[in-house]
Amino acid sequence: MELSHIDANGKAKMVDVGDKTDTTRVAIACGEIRMTPETLALIKAGAMKKGDVLTVAQIAGIQAAKKTSELIPLCHPLPITKVDVEMQINDLLPGIVITATVKVTGKTGVEMEALTAVSVAALTIYDMAKAAEKTMCIQNIRLIEKHGGRSGDIVNEVLK
Repeated sequence: MELSHIDANGKAKMVDVGDKTDTTRVAIACGEIRMTPETLALIKAGAMKKGDVLTVAQIAGIQAAKKTSELIPLCHPLPITKVDVEMQINDLLPGIVITATVKVTGKTGVEMEALTAVSVAALTIYDMAKAAEKTMCIQNIRLIEKHGGRSGDIVNEVLK
């Protein structure tokens, strides 16, 4: 298997996507942050001292998707057309399930942008709730779906 981000001498390189055709590409990523029922109750009640945890985390995830190329060295800057970050309270976890959908019409995919959005949203929840609990666990960040591009559609049914 040939790695696209390694040159003939084994050094890192940014992939040249200049000859690729612009297509619509979508990526959906998901992850969770697990916490005690007591911490989750504080978030649900809007009782955290730093404010509305879920709204701030949603905005942080959107910002993160747009800044992915600044954080991950070999990612291309992309003209993202859509970022949607959803938070779902899960009492059985207990915790919050984060889902990010990112869309672009361009020459390369947005998988890293979706994964970054989920990661930063989870980190923001941790930051805003750490006064109540320092043992929260960020887990299972994964790509769920990818559509468009040369490799076509991928739906990860096992990890959905």
